[in-house]
Parts: sequence; C-alpha cells; structure tokens
Amino acid sequence: MSSTASRPPSPAAPDTGAAADEPLYEARRQIYPQSVQGRFRKIKWILLAITLAIYYLLPFVRWDRGPDAPHQAVLIDFPARRFYFFFLEIWPQEFYYVAGLLILAALALFLMNAVAGRIWCGYLCPQTVWTDLFLAVERLIEGDRRERMKADAGPWTLEKVTHKTLKHTVWLLIAWWTGGAWVLYFADAPTLVVELATLQAPMIAYASIFVLTFTTYVLAGHMREQVCTYMCPWPRIQAALTDEYALNVAYRYDRGEPRGSLKKGTLLRDAGQPAGDCIDCGQCVAVCPTGVDIREGSQLACIQCGLCIDACNTIMDKIHRPHGLIAYDSEANFKARAEGTPQRTRIVRPRTILYAALIAVAAGVMMAGLATRSAESVAAIHDRNPLFVRLSDGAIRNAYTLRLANKELEARSFLLSVAGVPGASLDIIGQAADAAVVVGPDQTREVRVLVTTRTHLDAGVSLPVTFIIRDQATGAEAHVDDHFFGP
Repeated sequence: MSSTASRPPSPAAPDTGAAADEPLYEARRQIYPQSVQGRFRKIKWILLAITLAIYYLLPFVRWDRGPDAPHQAVLIDFPARRFYFFFLEIWPQEFYYVAGLLILAALALFLMNAVAGRIWCGYLCPQTVWTDLFLAVERLIEGDRRERMKADAGPWTLEKVTHKTLKHTVWLLIAWWTGGAWVLYFADAPTLVVELATLQAPMIAYASIFVLTFTTYVLAGHMREQVCTYMCPWPRIQAALTDEYALNVAYRYDRGEPRGSLKKGTLLRDAGQPAGDCIDCGQCVAVCPTGVDIREGSQLACIQCGLCIDACNTIMDKIHRPHGLIAYDSEANFKARAEGTPQRTRIVRPRTILYAALIAVAAGVMMAGLATRSAESVAAIHDRNPLFVRLSDGAIRNAYTLRLANKELEARSFLLSVAGVPGASLDIIGQAADAAVVVGPDQTREVRVLVTTRTHLDAGVSLPVTFIIRDQATGAEAHVDDHFFGP
C-alpha cells in the first residue's frame, strides 16, 4: 500500500507534461512493531482475550426459550425474521430497538472520545484487536522486531520460507475461523458447524466465510496501520468532537526537551544547564503499531493505544528518571504548565455530562419500551379497489386484511371487535364472527374481515375505525386505527 502523502511537483519538471523524476506518492514504509511490557500492554491483552472470546464463543451459548423456539442465545434468524438476544426477541417491526442500540453505541463512542480521545481505536476496535493477534503470531514464529527486520532484509533461505509459510498459514486459519464464527450468528451454531464440515451448508455460508477470511487476512495481516490511517473515517470525525480537556497520549515536551543522550544530559545537569529527560532512544517509535513518533505532536495515525507510554516508562526506569514523559495528558495541562498555573484533569465537564445524559435518556427510553412492549399486535390494510361496496339493502361495506401477531411462545386465541363506526358489524371470512382467531406460537396470521354499517354517511366523508383484538385467556388487548369509506 502506498501512502497518500503527496509532494509538490518538482520545479525541474519540463513544461512538456513529462513525468517528474521524483515520485508523486511516498512508498509505504514497512513497520515492525516491537514487543513491549507494561500496564497498557496488559490492558490490551486482557481486552483482546475478552473480546475474541465473546466473538468466537457466543454463538455456542444456549438459552432455553421453550420447545418451539431456537435455543441459541444470540441469533439473527433471517428466515423467521427474528433477532434473538438472550431473553429478548426482536421482530422486524421493532427494528427501532436495533436503531436505539446503534444510537447508544455512537453516544458511547462520543463520550469515550471526550474523555480519552481515540481510546476505542487503541483498545476495542476490531481492526486493532485482530492486528494485535496477527502481530502476536508473527512475533511467535519470526521473532521480535530486529529478527523480522534482519530476516526480511536477508536472502530467502529454507528457514525464512518455513517461517513465512507457517505464519501465513496460521493467519489464514485465524481469518477462516473469524469468517466461520460470523456465519454462526445466523443459524444454529452446532448444526451449522456439522453442515459446514460435511459440505452440506448453504452456498451463502461458504461465500460469506470466504469473503470474511479474505478481508480479515488482508486487513489484519497486510494493511494494518493503513486501515487506521487512510481507510477509517473516525480519526477525521473525532477531531471535531474533542476539546482541550480530552486526555490523549502526548509527549511532554516541556519536560523532555532539549533531548539528547544520557551522558550529555547528565553533563548538562551537572553544569546547571537545562536538559530534557528524553534520551532520543526511539523506543516510543519502535513499539508503535502505526509507526508514529509521538514526540512530533498529535498525529492522525496515532490510535492512542498507550504502548509508547509503556516503552518510555521502561526506559525511564533504566535511567532512574520519573515516569510520565509520555502519558495521557490534555492540551489544557500543557498550557497550565507553560503558564505556571495548577493542572487539572477535568473528566466531568459540560461535554461529558451532555453525552452521559443523552446515553441515560436513550437507554431509559429503550428500557421503558422493552418493559411496556406488548406480546400481541394487529395491523390493518384497507382494500384499495373497491374502497367500499353498497349492498342491495343500502348498507355500506368495507373490506380489510388484518394481520395478528402473537409474540408469545404458545398458541393464543383472540376475539376481534370493531369500534368507531356507528352500527357497524364485523364478519370474519371463513369463520363465525364471534369465533376466536387462533394464532400459533411466535407467529402471525392474516384474516380477511368485512365491516358493514347501515348508518347514513355524508357524501365524501370517511370515518375512523378501530380494530381491537383481545386475548381470551389473559384479556390483553391491542388495537389499530384505519378508515371506513362511504359514497
């Protein structure tokens, strides 16, 4: 991959339109992140283990919903048009709950950005998690930074071919299981695993696995930092959502400069001259997964993972200097140190309060909706042609199609009634008007009904009509409004 850092055209370029000698785009620089130990690296390992365990194992978690329902805890059932999430069952007409979850996720992302910048990118983003996993495999097989750089610069030997082959094989296996785990969320996982192994699964399952295997292998194994720097829109969006109090990984230049070797810094301090704590060792750059030099200031490619903090603190321990030369800090604190005023870390401020309040409101609305959602519903569609029929005795009749929904896991019987039209009677095509309509467990049923009235209607006037369904066993009701048309 080539970067998009363009250069100005060479002044020596002729006016004839011939290409300049200097390339327009800078070639990609291969990045070899070095392993590092420290607090933030431990946090990343823990979150990596948790997130991958959830992703790979969640399809196999069982949840008993009764004899006529799937037992997979999390399932997106396209044939049945249902989304199951543990005790929740979302129907297509309740997709607003999914929209609510997306709104909550966006607000949580805004809040994380307001508190600590691109903390999502550095610790929880799928691209970061799988890249970390692929890098761990690469280090295990090919060695750390120096070994990989030396091997790539050297000739192809049997050992090098063996290591490369083994690495890419493991990468492909991880990518394959990543794609395989994804399709398990759309069908019963144990059953689909057997079907996949015996080549009896639907073709769409194999196609999905192939696509996700390819994208995971390419994005996490080869493109890596290019995804974060050039493909992801979030680095460009988050810059508009941050402020001077947001904590970001930063090099404290007021303490680190002027930088120099350890020996030079010691001599300057002994002579009473200013000397920075940075000894220009380059470890912060060596461990960065995107190749950023944090000492050059905030940069688009920095994912705020904190690995440079761990590397710098390790060096500070060795040269007996305090931690924190690179740390999570805010622009406000930089300004305060320059002015000699007290530093403050303001996590609670209007911006974060607003985001937290919006999250609470959105979550509260969703919880209230879930708590009050009914287990039955009815929808009505008026016949479009004709809108009404005049009977021989002068009565006016309208026809409707009603769809009754039973969201319980057992069959239910509903009584139908109509209101709103004076003197109206309700007839159910195919059964007696006073008979109950039986709807199977977790199913819908369509019925055709006729509403008839002998009440005089003014010309061109329509009346509101309400269809009511009532559960014979529990008395639970649902209703839907429509219109009754006359001449």
